[in-house]
Amino acid sequence: MTRSRSHIALRAAAFSACILLTTAAWAGQTTSTADAGGSLQTDAHDRKPMNIVFVLVDDLRYDAMGFLKPGLNTPNIDRLAKEGVYFPNAVVTSSLCSPSRATILTGQSTRNHGVVDNHDSSEEHLTFFPAYLQQAGYQTGFFGKWHMGADTDAPRPGFNRWVSFKGQGTYFPTDLLSPERIAAGERQMLNVDGKPVQQKGYITDELTDYAMNWLEKGRDRSKPFFLYLSHKAVHSDPVPPARYKNQYADLKIELPATMPNTPENNAGKPMWVRNQRNSWHGADFPYHTDRSMVEQVRDYYRTLSPVDESLGRIMAYLKKNGLEKNTMVVFYSDNGFLIGEHGLIDKRNAYEPSVRVPMIVWAPGTLPKGVTNPAVVRNLDLAPTFLDVAQLGKPAQMEGKSLLPLAEGKIDEKAWGAGDFVYEYYWEWSFPQTPTTFAIQRNRVKYIQYHGVWDLEELYDLKADPDERHNLINDPAWLDIKITLRKALFEQLANNQGQHVVPFSEKTSTGLVSRKIGGSRAADFPDDWYIEPNLPSKMNGLFPDSAAKAKADAEKRSYRP
Repeated sequence: MTRSRSHIALRAAAFSACILLTTAAWAGQTTSTADAGGSLQTDAHDRKPMNIVFVLVDDLRYDAMGFLKPGLNTPNIDRLAKEGVYFPNAVVTSSLCSPSRATILTGQSTRNHGVVDNHDSSEEHLTFFPAYLQQAGYQTGFFGKWHMGADTDAPRPGFNRWVSFKGQGTYFPTDLLSPERIAAGERQMLNVDGKPVQQKGYITDELTDYAMNWLEKGRDRSKPFFLYLSHKAVHSDPVPPARYKNQYADLKIELPATMPNTPENNAGKPMWVRNQRNSWHGADFPYHTDRSMVEQVRDYYRTLSPVDESLGRIMAYLKKNGLEKNTMVVFYSDNGFLIGEHGLIDKRNAYEPSVRVPMIVWAPGTLPKGVTNPAVVRNLDLAPTFLDVAQLGKPAQMEGKSLLPLAEGKIDEKAWGAGDFVYEYYWEWSFPQTPTTFAIQRNRVKYIQYHGVWDLEELYDLKADPDERHNLINDPAWLDIKITLRKALFEQLANNQGQHVVPFSEKTSTGLVSRKIGGSRAADFPDDWYIEPNLPSKMNGLFPDSAAKAKADAEKRSYRP
């Protein structure tokens, strides 16, 4: 759905009325209510509400931090981990920019918030958690990539300060402009509180400048603050500033062992995976270029360095102004990223490098120091956590739960009770290489199925096989687990209306479908899908899997449940 700037303004006006009704309906252990006059009442606590800094990086791998990757120079990120709580098993429920960001902002899964891809999506029905913070007295500022499509960069409800841009934005002010337009003085634009302003410098630095100016001069210092710094970096194609152009020139880059196009790596993999390697999102034809994966990874790391600098500026400000003991900093990524695993790049799929993201929570006055917490936490859990930090309850529509007690060490991984991790990605016509993907992970066993394609399912024992090399989907020993997870996945993919639906956006072009001349050709079907004609077992595939059916298949005889 296309949104005009006036539509956003009308939605903002309506929002101020409906949020009070939503606030009054909050569920769980609430510490706030809406009084008859419509203002938000917060119960008294021993401590005043904490300041919150949320730093969101784009497409950062779960392991792309100095304290995990030898040779990477990320001293400020490393400091957060050394002084805070590191969550190595943080995941996203949809690994794509717009759906993941909508989940972060709403505390809802993609099937419920409805932002299903990177094309323009309606936000009309959504409530973003900063609005609750703002109503509770917080000063709120958003700086960076919003990205619910590219239609508008207009300010959204819930923010006192707004600095953003349309779509993906650009690293430099003159990117994507012709020489003639540059000579005429044109530059890429930012939206600053509803006014168009030319971008002046490198985007990571400039967003940080705006954020620091707001912290230092633009906010009401008598109130707690929520700073949402949403970087474009390190999104493809990552481009570092000149000062980091030659960084990591001698760093040895080890590409994944699952990247080469070999029979061993292809065994058990769906056809779509094998076909994607020669595509826009494939390791053999990345972004339709012939650039080496090693150099792309180096630029990816180089582009992270200004993000680390940005974090250092914020941390220095907190220390200088005596705010360290009453501020929480959360470092997170909207998606993971593959650098050649299974012949793939990008994200979108349900493999580990796609769904896992870096997460560090730092709050010296509240959280323990230097802790690694193994609990599975999701982007669904961020909004309830931020509201909990502000001593507010969880709105009824939010599906996640506050991880604050977990981070504080008041509960352990078992008491946290993460439950199943359910993943959903919906096919995009613009990047048709990856099919609609549903997955569920329980007790470190992952089941993956695909919608609308003629292809294999996948099943992995992540304890024994963390690199997802050995597909157990047809292993008789795993039959019962496959059946159980398949059923659980379907049940949990129901939306809040009890429906099972697959949404989609309007198709306006063929999308990026090209393949490299001389590259790998389309994959063949699995050998065991080729059968003799007229077998008595020819209809067995229509009936639910069971041990009895598997026996009938093996004996090539008819089966009826």
